[in-house]
Amino acid sequence: MSFALGFVVTVLMVGVLRPAAMRIGLIDQPGERKVHSEGVPLVGGLAMFCGFAIAALTLEQTFTPYRSFFAAVAILMIVGVLDDMRELSSRARFGAQIAAAAMMAWWGGIALNDLGGLRGGEQMVELGRWAIPFTIFATVGVINALNMSDGMDGLAGGLSLVALTGLAYIAHDAGLHDRRDLLLLLAACLLAFLMFNVRAPGRSQALVFMGDAGSMFLGFAITWFFIDMSQSPVRVMTPVTALWLLLIPLFDTVWLLVRRPLTGRLPTAADAEHVHHVMQMIGLGVNQTFGLLMVMATGFAALGIAALKLGIPQNVMFWIFLALFAGYCATMAMAWHRMRLFGISMERRVLVPDRRVGVERRTGERRTGDDRRRQSGRRRSDARNRVGVKEAGDEDA
Repeated sequence: MSFALGFVVTVLMVGVLRPAAMRIGLIDQPGERKVHSEGVPLVGGLAMFCGFAIAALTLEQTFTPYRSFFAAVAILMIVGVLDDMRELSSRARFGAQIAAAAMMAWWGGIALNDLGGLRGGEQMVELGRWAIPFTIFATVGVINALNMSDGMDGLAGGLSLVALTGLAYIAHDAGLHDRRDLLLLLAACLLAFLMFNVRAPGRSQALVFMGDAGSMFLGFAITWFFIDMSQSPVRVMTPVTALWLLLIPLFDTVWLLVRRPLTGRLPTAADAEHVHHVMQMIGLGVNQTFGLLMVMATGFAALGIAALKLGIPQNVMFWIFLALFAGYCATMAMAWHRMRLFGISMERRVLVPDRRVGVERRTGERRTGDDRRRQSGRRRSDARNRVGVKEAGDEDA
């Protein structure tokens, strides 16, 4: 009943908020570097939060342990909506994320006190006095990794859905019904949002975007349950399992944060070098790319959960994770060097994304006019030398 209520409320809120967003300017306007031709309301995050909060009141459980959760999410939602409307400074965005993570750790008691048995055996890698700083770092990292994956219709929501359902399965298997119900409720609200965000047949673009408010809400919620369920006294999963549940956005984000400085760009500069852009450059459509990445994300999540149930040592799964990441980086580096991925030419041209992708476009410090002109010059040079990306202002091929 609660899950159906959350789904219905989210759908209704999308219907109510869409016209309101048009009136107050809470929309993402089309532009020369954007992939949509009409203004799209940035109300998905608000709709999901409303559906989740209202339906949660019908669950048969106490919400005393989650007071800090809802307080932190409220901060993120307010700052996210303001950012969607007026584009706040990077200091304000990061400040809100850090404040939310600090509330989770200090008020809620949800902190990464150890990294599990990465040394092998039962010996835990204790963080000691670094527990709170590392918790904040990890939380901000996951929020922004999810934000950076929001560059294609449905992708950030789909990857979040994989993580949420994986966590819900683990909670159910361990008998943590209160956590399972909250996770499934959030997944139901997310499914309702995806009805308007995924490109359906006959629909060339999303009807709503989740905006920064939505990506920060989902990123924070996922991180909360990652940490809560992997630490004492609950500990029904390992910290390494969390990496497998969110493998694709983590791989993509860390790879680009390393690659961009090596190619003379800011780590947060906008580009068309995400894994979903590369897939489109070899000829896959948006829905094909979305489907393939969802299958891959689900497979990796299932592998991580299977390893947890089979008792495969945590250090083994961690080294496999690192080996896969090294292989991913090598594959992507070779693809951009040769402009071919697995023998397929990367000839399809993709616009540089500039819609609500948050961290990509806006989390860098504001630059002076000279800095912007130099950066623009580098981008034009890169575009002329790269087969896969058009000059800004061209239409998508």
